Amino acid sequence: MSLAAGRPRTDGPARGRPRSEAVERAIIEGVMKLLEDGVPFAELSIERVARTAGVGKATIYRRWAGKEELFVDVVRAAEPAEPELPGTSMRDDLVVLLESLRLRGLAHRSSAILHNVHAQIKSSPKLWEAYHAGVILPRRNLGLEVLRRGQRDGELRTDVDLELANDMFVGPILVRSVMRPDADLPDDLAERVVDTVLAGLRPPDATRP
Repeated sequence: MSLAAGRPRTDGPARGRPRSEAVERAIIEGVMKLLEDGVPFAELSIERVARTAGVGKATIYRRWAGKEELFVDVVRAAEPAEPELPGTSMRDDLVVLLESLRLRGLAHRSSAILHNVHAQIKSSPKLWEAYHAGVILPRRNLGLEVLRRGQRDGELRTDVDLELANDMFVGPILVRSVMRPDADLPDDLAERVVDTVLAGLRPPDATRP
C-alpha cells in the first residue's frame, strides 16, 4: 500500500537533516508490511521497523518521537486523503466532510490492514491517545469551525449547541460504519444526512440549497 499524498503532520519541525519523502515512504510502508505479516503493535519495535525499511533507527527518531506517533501516520497513509473544503457554504463544506467520513468507512470495510490497525489502536490506551490527539480531534475541530462559520453567516440558528450539532451530523455515518458494518453507505448518504439535519437547525428565513 502506498503512502497517501498530502497527509497532515502532528510532530513539530524536523530536527537535523531535511525530511525526505522517499525515506518517510519507505518507513511507513515498512510498518505496513509488518502489519500485513501479522506483527502486533506490541512487537512493532523501532529497531524492527528500521530493519524492514532499510534505514537506521536514528532516521526514524528524527521524524517521529516514538512508535505511537509513527503508527498514527501509518493510519493516515492507509486512509483516504483529507478533503479540501470548497468554502462556498456551510452545507457544501459539511457534505464534503461527511463524504470523507463515508469513504473512510468504505475503506475500513475493504482493507484488512485498516481493520487490523484500528483494532490495535482500540487495545492500546497510549496509542488511542496519540490517534485521538493527532487524527480525531483535528477532524472534529474542523467540523466545529464549519458550524461556527455557518452560525455567523446566518446558515444555522444562533441558539444551536454546536458540539451537539456536530455529533448529529457525524453520528449517522459513524453508526453505519462502526456499529452497523452491514448497513449501506450509498453515494448520496452525506448529502441526505446534511440536508435532513439542517432542516431542523436552519433559521426560519434561511435560504435553502
